[in-house]
Amino acid sequence: MLSLDGVNVSIEGVRVLRGVSCDIIERKTTVLIGRNGAGKTTTLRAIMGLLDLDSGSIRLNADDLCRMPAHHRARAGIGYAPEDRRLIPELSVEENIRLPGLALKLDRAEIARRLDEVYDLLPELHIMRARPAGGVSGGQGKMVALGRALMIARKVLLLDEPFQGLAPALALDYARTLGELRKRRPELALLITESSPALLDRIADRTLQIERGEILMTSTSNREAHVAAI
Repeated sequence: MLSLDGVNVSIEGVRVLRGVSCDIIERKTTVLIGRNGAGKTTTLRAIMGLLDLDSGSIRLNADDLCRMPAHHRARAGIGYAPEDRRLIPELSVEENIRLPGLALKLDRAEIARRLDEVYDLLPELHIMRARPAGGVSGGQGKMVALGRALMIARKVLLLDEPFQGLAPALALDYARTLGELRKRRPELALLITESSPALLDRIADRTLQIERGEILMTSTSNREAHVAAI
């Protein structure tokens, strides 16, 4: 379980997160909704160690993530696909996907096994694997970023605004892919930020609402409530 307890974060002296506390549970999909500027991206960046905490704690099971350098959080099994994708344009699609495995010094066999997993889930990436990442469309770049995050997501997968800027058809494809991921990798804890989470209704187990840096509401999805009632 990934747990945030009383997390406060400031950017350039302005408080952005205010006492954020929540649990991201294994085998569950949690959707964090809120308007632009509400604190969704800041929450994910704080989890990944890209922003320092003013106070509070973030733990992954027994591990205190705040004591880990940012690059060790990927080693702990947390995959992260930022909203702006952050691909290296000069490298091919496959090289971008493989990069985290190389950074973690995984052996060739393990990198190949995980790459096969990614291509099995996202066959369109296999088709364009040799293409320079700088030449893919925005929607395709989102898929590449997802594939790259899956290379290291053994426990938790963080997706920041995955549907932002996608054409409706691509958004539906992405949603279907997440549904298939939920079936194939049930052990993962997923945390997905969204401004309008309608496409995630079928896979969301829990919804958190954030406003002005505070968690205001936690709700259980109709799907989870139905399962609990059986």
